[in-house]
Amino acid sequence: MNLSSLVIPVLLAGVAVCGMGRRVDVYGTLTHGAEEGLTVLLRVIPALVGLLTAVSMFRASGATEWISGLFAPALEWLGIPRETAPLMLVRPVSGNGALAVASDLMNTYGPDSYVGRVVAVMLGSTETTFYTIAVYFGSAGIHKTRHTIPAALTADLTGFIASALAVRIFFGT
Repeated sequence: MNLSSLVIPVLLAGVAVCGMGRRVDVYGTLTHGAEEGLTVLLRVIPALVGLLTAVSMFRASGATEWISGLFAPALEWLGIPRETAPLMLVRPVSGNGALAVASDLMNTYGPDSYVGRVVAVMLGSTETTFYTIAVYFGSAGIHKTRHTIPAALTADLTGFIASALAVRIFFGT
């Protein structure tokens, strides 16, 4: 048995001992936290179901490929491989969808190719914007996102451009 397998049990035991030392109802506090977690989950699930349904419909309709073709000249001007366009469309909406697209691109072009490296860096440099907003804003009960979505999508675009640039600088094309 290695040390890393003991970290969580020791941490949980330490929290329980500290709580009992301060005369806190550890079990009651645990169940209250679980109850609050379920309440948050119930508020977030409808938004997530709608979001995942929309992503599945978008990919199944073929719209991803059509939009990718439209943006190909602009992507090439920005120095981003046109093959990454489907990933750029799916990433802000769905992490699982983005992983599926990235896996497909890496199987097609190879993980050590320019496209494969750009895809890997893009996954690490961007966020599932709409999913994150749905979860955090939904759990906080916020309905108006105001400037959040445009700012987050601008950050994602910056991450996409910087990913291609970083791979070009460190690995070449």
